[in-house]
Amino acid sequence: MEVLGIEVSRALLHQWIEWLAPDRQPFYLTAKQIALWGLAQDDTEPDRQQRDTYHSYGVDGRLRSVWLDESTFMELPRKTRAGLVRAQVVHERGSVPTVRAWRDVFGPEIRLQADGHRFVWWKSLLRDTAADVLPRIVSEALGPSHHRDVPESVWASAAPLLPRARELAGTFPDGSGPNCFGTVMAAAGVGGAADTWMQREPFDQWLADNTTRGGRDDVPGTVLVWRDDNRLVQHAAITIGAGWTLHKPSQSWTSPRKIRTAPEVRRSTRTPSWHLTRHILRP
Repeated sequence: MEVLGIEVSRALLHQWIEWLAPDRQPFYLTAKQIALWGLAQDDTEPDRQQRDTYHSYGVDGRLRSVWLDESTFMELPRKTRAGLVRAQVVHERGSVPTVRAWRDVFGPEIRLQADGHRFVWWKSLLRDTAADVLPRIVSEALGPSHHRDVPESVWASAAPLLPRARELAGTFPDGSGPNCFGTVMAAAGVGGAADTWMQREPFDQWLADNTTRGGRDDVPGTVLVWRDDNRLVQHAAITIGAGWTLHKPSQSWTSPRKIRTAPEVRRSTRTPSWHLTRHILRP
């Protein structure tokens, strides 16, 4: 199966099912809501994949969590299930899709899960639909990777500076964590960086040690760096030549390492208060 022009193995597809619909998922609630619905607070911290699936990093830290499996959730009165799901929308938890967006896949019965307008993912929903659902989830708001369109001559010219760029281009990570900073460093040959949740400080140090200011988007080895008004680095990508750029949009398991044109990357990264600078790798 292909997603965004990238071959996805059956094993990775099964992992995506686990990451989108784990056996237990967190519901974020106020203490009053927990008491009202007779639920048990559970302060278990989500793992990396769950953090990205449910956007738990953006949920108000004053909320409590309740972890439910599918059978426990479905045994609750429908009024309670509806309240639970509506609360996730209000509290800005991720993975609470609209019924309208998915009625072509699940039909009218999906309305019965909760309030008739929103629902949450469980494995039972993916049993016969994973091949249709998961590409849509992963492709949301992302353009395809153009790694197959890059001429051999471009890859050959980039190889001395970027020995792992071709290997990384057009691949999905084995989970959440690997991010834009690690992708840039790994493309330039830094061991272990491709699979690391690379933080700002080591990336900035690598940038200072291995680049100088300047560079162009049509040559290999130009590191594109976006910083906010406080000079904190927010995103990075690297050119491979002829206007092609390697980047990973986020640290999420849904985010692949892609080849896009430099203008496409710049447009997709345009954010108020972010400022772009260029740095060229030293040979």
